[in-house]
Amino acid sequence: MLPPMQHPKISLLAGIVAVALSGSSLGASTGPRFYGDPPDDHHPWAVHDGNRPQPPRVVPGTFSSPNQAGKPPSDAIILFDGSDLSQWQDDKGQPPKWVVKDGYMEVLPGSGQIQTREGFGDCQLHLEFATPAKVEGDGQGRGNSGVFLMGRLEIQVLDSYDNVTYADGHVGSYYGVNPPLVLPVRPPGEFQVYDIVFRRPIYRDNQVVDPGYVTVFLNGVLVQDHTPIEGPTGHMGRTRPRPFPEKGPLALQDHGNPTRFRNIWYRPLPPRPSEGGTDGRLTTEATMAKRAEIAAAIRADAAALRDPANPLPEMLRWFESLVYAEDAAALQRATGLAETYLKSLKSLPAPQLAGKRDEARQIRDAFRYLAKFKRVPDSFAPLVEIEQLIRDQGWDRRQR
Repeated sequence: MLPPMQHPKISLLAGIVAVALSGSSLGASTGPRFYGDPPDDHHPWAVHDGNRPQPPRVVPGTFSSPNQAGKPPSDAIILFDGSDLSQWQDDKGQPPKWVVKDGYMEVLPGSGQIQTREGFGDCQLHLEFATPAKVEGDGQGRGNSGVFLMGRLEIQVLDSYDNVTYADGHVGSYYGVNPPLVLPVRPPGEFQVYDIVFRRPIYRDNQVVDPGYVTVFLNGVLVQDHTPIEGPTGHMGRTRPRPFPEKGPLALQDHGNPTRFRNIWYRPLPPRPSEGGTDGRLTTEATMAKRAEIAAAIRADAAALRDPANPLPEMLRWFESLVYAEDAAALQRATGLAETYLKSLKSLPAPQLAGKRDEARQIRDAFRYLAKFKRVPDSFAPLVEIEQLIRDQGWDRRQR
């Protein structure tokens, strides 16, 4: 959060840039300029970067209760809304035989597992399930089913309410690999809620780049905490790490129990740095490529802002481009505009010049930022000149 006392300091330059960039090619044209630490070898954006794209707005959904399914968020892709199984198929690509009624689907024992017709990869997955209200069997024979991410990695579904079984086979387990942290379970027959964040393993040249992770909340309680993916799951055998495809179906298991499911949706997740994403800590190569891309976009903005009657927005934009990448032509153009700006500033009559106090001080601060982080040469002439002007006008004194 920005300290409140610093908002006035950045508002003028941010406003000048924002107005000028109403049709900018960049995703964002608001926020502070020449403010936080600049990009480095692993981060293409400055801290608090006003050029960084704004997150898209999502209308949140509503929470579920055991008796009522909630509503998904506005960007969710719906896999089952309680009406039909049009998004699903059996192992042979045929319509599933599972039962749909009263807003849920129910396993038809012996008919086989079902899977989505669409494949997808990294996601936030939401689904709700209810094991049979009539308790029959024990251990793994009670309300058993499974949620298979990409058809490979099982997050177990089981009636674990007052039911003893092997730890890595309880509801909430990464089946056969990692037990749930706790068992925040509801009684049999009540709908329970899974919220799962899944990141698939990434390999390059048969070497693991990112092992992938799965995080699971059961009824709002964390049961898998960013658990590394060791590979596909299976029964009794030790799983082995291996590549996953880019996309795969979501599968629900028929384990012989009439388990119910409702309100199934997912949200695709953006790519990680290991697969081309530009948020987070990047490799030096990826960072420099992104910085060059950002600088080029800002230079294009600067060129489009050319206006001899008002050189300030163009000047600021050329200087901004230097924060991301060196460019001799950009520095030359920005410096020339700075000289023109300062000449016009000093030619103003005293009353008009007085009205430029805040603007001049913020331009000075921008130049100081550029000098501090070596984006302009030592003893940068426009900085020396504007500091002298501010001293001559007494604008460097504290206001009482």
